[in-house]
Amino acid sequence: MSDHFIGIDVGTGSARAGLFDAAGRLAAAAKRPIRMWREAGDIVEQSSEDIWQAISACVREVVETGGVASSDIRGLGFDATCSLVVLDPDGRPLAVGPSGDPARNVVVWMDHRAMDQTARINATGHGVLDYVGGTISPEMETPKLLWLKENLPETFAKAGHFFDLADFLTFRATGALERSVCTVTCKWTYLAHENRWDRGYFETIGLGDLAANDFARIGSRIVDIATPLGRGLTDEAARDLGLSPGIPVGASLIDAHAGGVGTLGSATASGEPGDPATELALIMGTSLCSMALTREPVFVDGVWGPYFGAMMPGYWLLEGGQSAYGAALDHLLASHPAHAATLAAASGAGVTIFDRLEANAIRIAGSIEAAARLSANLHVVPELLGNRAPEADPHATGVVAGLTLAADEDDLTRLFVATLCGLCYGTRQIIEANREKGVSFETIVVSGGAARSELLRRILADATGLKVVLPQTAEPVLLGAAMLGAVASGAQPSLATAAAAMCHRGATVDPNGGEAGFHAAKYRAFRILQESERTIRALFAGTL
Repeated sequence: MSDHFIGIDVGTGSARAGLFDAAGRLAAAAKRPIRMWREAGDIVEQSSEDIWQAISACVREVVETGGVASSDIRGLGFDATCSLVVLDPDGRPLAVGPSGDPARNVVVWMDHRAMDQTARINATGHGVLDYVGGTISPEMETPKLLWLKENLPETFAKAGHFFDLADFLTFRATGALERSVCTVTCKWTYLAHENRWDRGYFETIGLGDLAANDFARIGSRIVDIATPLGRGLTDEAARDLGLSPGIPVGASLIDAHAGGVGTLGSATASGEPGDPATELALIMGTSLCSMALTREPVFVDGVWGPYFGAMMPGYWLLEGGQSAYGAALDHLLASHPAHAATLAAASGAGVTIFDRLEANAIRIAGSIEAAARLSANLHVVPELLGNRAPEADPHATGVVAGLTLAADEDDLTRLFVATLCGLCYGTRQIIEANREKGVSFETIVVSGGAARSELLRRILADATGLKVVLPQTAEPVLLGAAMLGAVASGAQPSLATAAAAMCHRGATVDPNGGEAGFHAAKYRAFRILQESERTIRALFAGTL
């Protein structure tokens, strides 16, 4: 018999499961798409039942392909996007949008229907907002809850449970109503450093009725990350997942935070747990999240937090991010005249379009170190879904400068490189905002799909002047979720020891000082374009 742990991750477009051994080695992984509905008014919805069915298929597959018995699974953990799940008191789904379809009971994190509510909440200037970077985001849950109350009062009144998606998954798995300190602190305004909700905040913004019965509908019992929940898997959940009842389930993480847990704090050369406060975790997906840990609270304008114990016990978390990352790259490339032909050529060669463009960039430039210079005359501010940090401006839009009539694959390659640069400069802006408040880093640890790009890692190192490290595992987010199961089962006493045992470093890129001047000029161009976009918006809004 050998100890194995399952990590389950629900991203924006898919559910995944990973099977890991006690040393953090990936034995098997599986993925299933999840359905999404989009409507006018920035509405984006999903189904909690569809998500659960996708998860069940993934878990069954990894157990089968991993060649382990159910009795070998010691524990499991969930992570998910910070989407809002609405259920009635009996756990049945309720409609959250104009469709009236109760199957569509999830308001996805990227749903921006609550922009008006967000603005009104921020106008209160309530002290709670100090702990979300000074400005709440429409990606967070209280604006969405206020939208539901004002626009779907029947749903709001009928709701017995409002869950962050990750907490819904542990509820579905165990029947436990406890919420994770990660989800409620980062997205619901729970004050973890004081172990309380702020009743006055909810009353001020018009959600005072949620304070009834000790905030039962949003979470009366808040527990630390990886706390074992209930009596483990219920009989029903075990049947769905193809596992044994009673397997320990750890209190959950938001998906990006699972990436942080699965990448920070790798063992030092002496085998002791590393210091995660010297590292910045970047989790690259549809959006990007940056995770910085400090030992004392630090307030950085536009950066969410500080959140106590919301990713690693005993540390304060500063969470930045870029609302459109992979999504921005996909969108901008798809807009180019050469995209369709290049995609077909890449598919015919059995590679992704990104692999083809990266190889093309290195060929044209002559080396990976020189590839960024292909964008010398093309500049991109890829803020296609606003600026999450450090400006907390959801109305920000993207800018491209330097377009010509060129329409071939080489020009698409230049746009690809310019967009990578723009994404890295958005990250640099977050790093500089942290640095201005005394929070600095030695290393960036990257994870997610885009992190596999050697060119992106090279540009990121040169653009920020920091060492960039790739985790050894190809699935650090799934590993972070699996570590919850390792701690919940007692196989590891803490997340810190789990990191030392299960997280391992891979390839490292050191910054090339010879490119610092080029990137300084590109970053200046980035800021000029960014500021120009703000000026133009103000001009047409009549505020200039």
